[in-house]
Amino acid sequence: MLVGQAPGKTEVVDRRPFAGRAGRTLFRWFADVGIEETVARRRIYIAAITRCFPGSSPTGRGDRLPSPGQIANCTSWLDAEIEIIAPKLIIPVGRLAIERFVGQAPLAQLVGREHRLVDRPGRPVAIPLPHPSGASSWIHMPGHQDLVREALALIASRLPQLLSESARARSVA
Repeated sequence: MLVGQAPGKTEVVDRRPFAGRAGRTLFRWFADVGIEETVARRRIYIAAITRCFPGSSPTGRGDRLPSPGQIANCTSWLDAEIEIIAPKLIIPVGRLAIERFVGQAPLAQLVGREHRLVDRPGRPVAIPLPHPSGASSWIHMPGHQDLVREALALIASRLPQLLSESARARSVA
């Protein structure tokens, strides 16, 4: 299960999660470790902290963060999705999702590592990724791209069925 922050403008229009620039980056990251976008979309359930587009950022750079009220309004939806799906792996994408699952800490201490969610049924593992929108400069700081690569390698190691299905799809094409 992958959990993002909120739908953006493109996602609202296309009715598909991670359909815009952030999605292109996210699925390029996955492809770099052998997980093709079509396979990922078919095999990874994609949810979000909020279910509605929160609006554009007042700075004009990216989308506005969902308000605490918007987050609270959507919490029961996400909790129900998690309960129904009972994922063994949760991939929180972006600070809001990361904080929801693994708590507050500098991203450099969270990205590139597995976090056992002992307070969740089934004790799933969370492997956080930074938000791929490009609105944050975090990814461009020294050592951070290495942390993203480490996180992606961990995700790939936990999803061997995705890798084998992706390899079969490439050999058929």
